Amino acid sequence: MIADAEIDAIASVVAEEGPGDATVASLRQRWPDHHFTFCSDDDVNAARPVREADGFNLYLVTGSGGCISFTSSPESATGLVIAEVEEWDS
Repeated sequence: MIADAEIDAIASVVAEEGPGDATVASLRQRWPDHHFTFCSDDDVNAARPVREADGFNLYLVTGSGGCISFTSSPESATGLVIAEVEEWDS
């Protein structure tokens, strides 16, 4: 389970530090019981973000059932995907 307050705190860290591998390493140290992954938001197709912010979206994942998959349920979540949203110049 990942509480809403934790999701908000994680989103604040990502907003402050920016999405990326260094931020994921920082999050892993602060919340060692949660799984964190970094990717491009373009790579996420089958899920809705739990939080949206300038430059990134957060998605919940679960490891129940033996495989990692996206979830919309904070109660079953075991980690988060930090997905960088890139702004493209026209």
